[in-house]
Amino acid sequence: MLEAETREGETGAVALPLPAKLRPRQPAIRFRPTTTMDGAGWLDPAAMRRLFVLLPFAAIAGLIAYAALPVEPLPEALAGVGAALALLVILLRRSAGLPLAALAAAAWIGFCLLTLHALWFGTSMLTRPAYGLYEARVEELVSATAESRRIVVSGLVPVEGDRAVDIARARLVVPPEPLLAPGDVIRARLRLAPVPGPILPGAFDGQFHAYFSGIGAYGNVTGDLALVATGDSLDPTRAIEGLRMAIGGRIDAVLDGPSAAIGRAMVVGDQSAIDDETREIMAASGLAHIYSISGLHLSIVAGGVFFLLRLLLASIPAAASRWPVKKIAAIGGIVAAAGYLLLAGGLGNVPALRSTIMLALIFGAVLAGRRALTMRNVAIAALAIIVIDPASVFRASFQLSFAAVVALIGIYEMPRSPRIGERNWGERLWATIWTTALTSFIAGTATLLFSAYHFQQTAPLGVVGNVLVLPVVSLVIMPFAVLSVLAMPLGAEAPFVGIMGWGIDRMVDGATLVARWSDGLTGNPLLTSTALMIGLAALAWFAFVNSWWRLLGPAVAVPLVLLVGLDQRPDILIADTTQAVALRTETGMGLISGRAGSFATDVWSEHYQEPIAETVDGLRCDSLGCIARTDRFSVAVIRNPAAFAEDCGLHALVIARVRAPATCIGSQVIDADALAAGGVHWLAWNEAAARFDIRTAIPNLTRPWRVVPP
Repeated sequence: MLEAETREGETGAVALPLPAKLRPRQPAIRFRPTTTMDGAGWLDPAAMRRLFVLLPFAAIAGLIAYAALPVEPLPEALAGVGAALALLVILLRRSAGLPLAALAAAAWIGFCLLTLHALWFGTSMLTRPAYGLYEARVEELVSATAESRRIVVSGLVPVEGDRAVDIARARLVVPPEPLLAPGDVIRARLRLAPVPGPILPGAFDGQFHAYFSGIGAYGNVTGDLALVATGDSLDPTRAIEGLRMAIGGRIDAVLDGPSAAIGRAMVVGDQSAIDDETREIMAASGLAHIYSISGLHLSIVAGGVFFLLRLLLASIPAAASRWPVKKIAAIGGIVAAAGYLLLAGGLGNVPALRSTIMLALIFGAVLAGRRALTMRNVAIAALAIIVIDPASVFRASFQLSFAAVVALIGIYEMPRSPRIGERNWGERLWATIWTTALTSFIAGTATLLFSAYHFQQTAPLGVVGNVLVLPVVSLVIMPFAVLSVLAMPLGAEAPFVGIMGWGIDRMVDGATLVARWSDGLTGNPLLTSTALMIGLAALAWFAFVNSWWRLLGPAVAVPLVLLVGLDQRPDILIADTTQAVALRTETGMGLISGRAGSFATDVWSEHYQEPIAETVDGLRCDSLGCIARTDRFSVAVIRNPAAFAEDCGLHALVIARVRAPATCIGSQVIDADALAAGGVHWLAWNEAAARFDIRTAIPNLTRPWRVVPP
């Protein structure tokens, strides 16, 4: 539908497709200056316009450079370089170097964005646990289940003289009663804890993202939860959040189990009730994107409203002849997308926000009579997201959605043979199946590198899963989800929710079937952050070059990733906040200390795609500690300081949860100070150096989002 709409001319009339040989050729991109009548040097206009699509990539490069700094840059230096770049852009405004200066300015803006967001949204981070009776204001309801809810509160004030906490906001786990909404003031006994660091080097950094969301601590209610005051009933945030919870409750009243959980996720964006088994099935079949509100859902809803409204108005002769039917339908599509975004969680749902911006640009192009699906619009949407929430660039959701959209629009821009003549129903059905398969293949290929890095899992039969399931999503689940929401004010939503639930059950059945076919095919090599940099560069090349040469970027990226982007498996992993120490032996990974099934060991096992046994062969333990040996090295885990005298210098590595004495020499030592500063430790034995190469999950404590040990 969208493809057909974008072929309409600027006047709104549908133009007949030209034969390929009669189509005007796209202007070639030239990088040499031409001469205008006034003698000023300019780049070719087509090249200048195309360079615009590189602005978000330049901003992303600046964000990455800032996050990688060992220390915080001085504000004076940021302002000075920014002023110099602004002056350079002004001086080069009539020069061939203007586009390059603009790219440099975009990179510098990206470099400064997180600093600016820290001024507006940042917070001090809690460094040691706090306990006591506190009052706080509810800011956001993150998720809700029958057992508990996750909320974000602000303005924490101690009630009984307990220690004050200098943080802007905290995320809490609270009981299901009493019912809460944004604006409410609560009183409860809380246990507040510092935000934990990454569970592995290069993994999701909770401290980073919490800081730029203004969240300085995590915690839970230990007792005496009470509602002190209710919020303002005219608060729009409260009204929207109440509407979301009410819609979720209506869905739960009709459906149960995975159907209810996925229904809530697809309608109001609350994924908290989806169980691990369902998540694994959907991921293995390449369908996990379906329960995360993004472009697919918003396109179906907004596109459906656009189509139906246009059809309705066109069927009324007076309206069709007097009103701009297509433009009115486009406005309806924008309103539908904005309404769905609010239900999906608003600005906090980055994939939904990006898709809403993209749809607004598409429908805006319809209003202006211009082409809608262009790489320029993708760049505008990406720039908007980067400015609104720059930290989202480091999340998997942004990277996956950005890569998929760039790939799809890039392929759409490629020249193709026009369709001649009308198609019968069989040809239309085959075209729909083929388009679905091709779209899934393009998006899956574009996101393969990013999903492999973040989730260590790929879906080799994802195309098959999408071909089987997307018709159900498009024709059953999403239309009846919209009808159920519209029927809720009348109390008549039950039949529509039931049909939506039936569609969800069939979707899960298809996912289960494809996941079963994928058994043994989902493993992938471990990747480093270098692989992501290569993927970003390839994506920038693909976006910029508007010919078949754009495929050269991805083609070059594949061997580069294989050469320099693959990671090795560790020989030892040491948790920072638990006793877990995992060792690799000839028989696989096992624990020297700690327990199997803990959060850390489960994440390690999932990340490295191998089980971690409860113990290792040949492990010897006593009251002072444990000794483990391999054919390459030996490791001592010290429980009692008395063991330092015996173990230091005798083993290649000494691990202790207490501070090691200065006399402990001759061994590599990881003690309490090292774990507090570096977090989880990753170690690989270097045979040539006869010592361990060490990586830490926290590279330094000099950035404002780090929790500095007291």
